[in-house]
Amino acid sequence: MAATRVETETKIVREQSVAWLTLDSDNGLHVIDTEAANALVRSVEALANDESIRALVVTGMGSRAFVGGADIREMRELNQASAHTFISTLQRCCAVLHDFPVPVIARINGLCLGAGLEIAACCDLRIAVETAQFAMPEVHVGIPSVIDAARLPGLIGVGHTKDLVMTGRWIDGCEALSWGLVQRLASVGELDAVLKECVDGVLAAGPRASKIQKLLVNRWEQLSIDDAVAEGVDAFVQAYATDEPRKYMDAFFAKARENAGDTITENEDKEDE
Repeated sequence: MAATRVETETKIVREQSVAWLTLDSDNGLHVIDTEAANALVRSVEALANDESIRALVVTGMGSRAFVGGADIREMRELNQASAHTFISTLQRCCAVLHDFPVPVIARINGLCLGAGLEIAACCDLRIAVETAQFAMPEVHVGIPSVIDAARLPGLIGVGHTKDLVMTGRWIDGCEALSWGLVQRLASVGELDAVLKECVDGVLAAGPRASKIQKLLVNRWEQLSIDDAVAEGVDAFVQAYATDEPRKYMDAFFAKARENAGDTITENEDKEDE
């Protein structure tokens, strides 16, 4: 099995930093073994300490796979003790992405299988190419789907989750979109254009508001409705600890006045005609 490498790059978009984490392997499947998992965790933790980063994009190199799953060759040699170590390491990959301080976008460019789907489920947004394929095939190799597969019922419902983890069947991008597993679907040539729209939306938000919002949504997953509402009140108040709301609201009103001026000018031109 070809070793999977983890590469990071920070790109400047609209004068703001967007980090990219790319999995790469010679065969294009990008399966996750212990070495790759540890490299991913180290890379994401390092990026999390960079205050300039506004968004993180996770993807696989090429067009064959996002992540082709966990390394079956390594799993075949596990015993109960080493199995605990292995799966705990994989879970850390999911945790560092779920807990990353700014929005994380999965750019799903191909196969998204097993551990790959769990990694995608831990991202905040999932954008997929139409030709992507999704599956949780672990039961077909004698193990259950575990760790962050537990997020799937909240994303796609219990019925769809059971369909995936109990039958191991594969679904395509269109079905994934209809289930709510992905938020946006794109043709092969339009994937990065759709990704750009999503990134632009994140970058248009207040940096502090974006971080507060991500943390709050993560808390919503764990709380009762009443507690979630109460934490929302606290989050709203927290937003006013800086002048970010005033700055963004002033910009909103300035844009509204500009648009109103454009409308008046257009109407005057029509009257002159």
